[in-house]
Amino acid sequence: MLEASANSGASPQPGIHQLIAADGTGVDDEELAPLVADVDDEQLIQFYADMVTIRRIDMEATALQRQGQLALWPPMLGQEAAQVGSIRALDQDDFIFPTYRENGVAFLRGADLAGIMSTWRGSANTGWDPHKFNMATPQIIIGAQTLHATGYAMGLVLDGRETLSIAYLGDGATSQGDVHESMVFAASFQAPVIFFCQNNHWAISEPVGLQAHTPIAGRAPGYGIPSMRVDGNDVLAVLAATRWAAARARSGGGPSFIEAVTYRMGAHTTADDPTRYRGVTELEEWAAKDPIARVKAFLQGRGKLDAAAEAEVAARANAVAAELREGCINMPDPAPMSVFDNVYTTEHAILDRQRDHYERYLAGFAGTESATSKLEGSRS
Repeated sequence: MLEASANSGASPQPGIHQLIAADGTGVDDEELAPLVADVDDEQLIQFYADMVTIRRIDMEATALQRQGQLALWPPMLGQEAAQVGSIRALDQDDFIFPTYRENGVAFLRGADLAGIMSTWRGSANTGWDPHKFNMATPQIIIGAQTLHATGYAMGLVLDGRETLSIAYLGDGATSQGDVHESMVFAASFQAPVIFFCQNNHWAISEPVGLQAHTPIAGRAPGYGIPSMRVDGNDVLAVLAATRWAAARARSGGGPSFIEAVTYRMGAHTTADDPTRYRGVTELEEWAAKDPIARVKAFLQGRGKLDAAAEAEVAARANAVAAELREGCINMPDPAPMSVFDNVYTTEHAILDRQRDHYERYLAGFAGTESATSKLEGSRS
């Protein structure tokens, strides 16, 4: 059992629940502490290892994009605790509806690294089988996944299943109509859904203060949905908050809303230049609240993470990154004709004409190997 230390660090912002302060000291939160009373040092070391690995994956993917191996990548830098703490609170039967940034969640869910990269390389429409991992394909339409999660949760009620769905979203998504419509339906039908908002302070270049003059978590109670505001850089607090919401959902308590207050330390995507709209001082302030450094200091303060253990975690993370790089570089390009696959479940006249036209177009190029023969397989 983990307990707060006697010399707890500075308190978080008012109304934000926290169990590990930015300086790595424990915080006594009477509401959250009982929810993670079973978490021991070994489990916390695993959470630390998860976060280190996710950051290493993120760094490798960013480098691969810069080297032309990926078309795009949405960095997770700074949001590792929010992703790890939330996924580790879920059961395998719980269905996840992610945004494009929850690649760390996908990895911890068991998705293949090469599969995850294939989406960002442009080699596949999705990096995993949604039914195998109980995780939907990444949603690029801002906020739309909340509709899907709510509808799925309503289906769970009709089926009499004691499980839940979780929708990941960002602060920017809370200004989308889809999100509010989802919360209306979820509250009306007491759907077992968790709205997990990672408030990373930036909707691309729009600061959160422009669209939300009060805490985002305060919006949910207006729909009759209980909410909790938690330090999103505190993996233990995120775990506790998600367990709270999950317990409500499984017991028939209906939907919950979590605002995990974190910070996007990297770019929105690798196509973005955040230096054009935010200052160095702000970034430095949040770097001092780094989620990995925080849990590392907490463990070291308890004498549970020595240099050898830290090196072992880093070595395993580097091995994962090497596997990612090899899988990405050696990934075969998709056959151009495969763009017509998985569009309609049955033959479609318009699509057939487009396919035939494109096939003739490709065949018109001279080469050592006919375009048509290279692109066989989409009909096999």
